[in-house]
Amino acid sequence: MKCPFCGETDSKVIDSRPAEDGSSIRRRRQCNGCKKRFTTYEKVETIPLIVIKKDNNREPYDRQKIVSGILRSCHKRPISADQINRLVDEVETEIFNREEREIPAQEIGEIVMNRLKDLDAVAYVRFASVYREFKDVNTFMDEIKKIL
Repeated sequence: MKCPFCGETDSKVIDSRPAEDGSSIRRRRQCNGCKKRFTTYEKVETIPLIVIKKDNNREPYDRQKIVSGILRSCHKRPISADQINRLVDEVETEIFNREEREIPAQEIGEIVMNRLKDLDAVAYVRFASVYREFKDVNTFMDEIKKIL
């Protein structure tokens, strides 16, 4: 494991325990070079998942795309990084539990929106406005009326 502080590849595991979600292992490590500590998570590798985009192009699933979309929608909202990570973990669990090799991006977006709706209404509307490509204020207002 490469140290995020100095780049040293040699580290030792200080503590190891199951993560909160139970689907991964949390390891606390100490770099043998700079002696700083950092945390890593070990997950079971799943079958490669292909995402079918709107234009029917296919690309490998990328967790970071979900994270960045949620982060943008939660900007300046009272939502912690832990809540965001849990939300992304829940979305991934739902996606991978389907045991399909391909999934439309539209389905992933709907899953994210359903989870965001329960977490924060403003973040939900922000995400929906980009995801559903709201064209005007009326479309925006229609979506807000649905959650009120």
